Amino acid sequence: MRYFFITAVVLLLDQISKWFILHRMSLYESIPLWDGVFYITSHRNRGAAFGILQDQQWLFITVTSIVIVGIIVYLIRLKGREPLMGWSLALILSGAIGNLIDRVRMGEVVDFLDFRLINYPIFNVADSAIVIGVGIMIWITLRNPQAETEEQDAVVGEAGERS
Repeated sequence: MRYFFITAVVLLLDQISKWFILHRMSLYESIPLWDGVFYITSHRNRGAAFGILQDQQWLFITVTSIVIVGIIVYLIRLKGREPLMGWSLALILSGAIGNLIDRVRMGEVVDFLDFRLINYPIFNVADSAIVIGVGIMIWITLRNPQAETEEQDAVVGEAGERS
């Protein structure tokens, strides 16, 4: 399926960028790309977004694993009928897997994208994919909530017919 290809490409980009940060930069080293605005900063996060729930790795690993399985099942059942939803889920899936790999391998997530102009927490490609994917999902839902509900019912109905 094309959505799993999208997932693989974004996941590869995430892991290559994190490898580069881990092997080419010291922890907390910062390289200005646009002085005062955007930096590449080697940082680690043992929590969730904005540093909440620090050191709750088993919680993150468990919840993320469940989410990953759920998204894969939904993508398989979707069968390309709603392409934008497929893109959304593929992005969320790639981000979830990317950060899960870090948590399992190192017990923390490698972050490096540092927008200082708006004083935003440092993040990574996986985080970006999740935020973009969720944004697309919200847009789809707000655009036409009735059509989305009907489509989900159709997917669930087909799954029940196969049982």
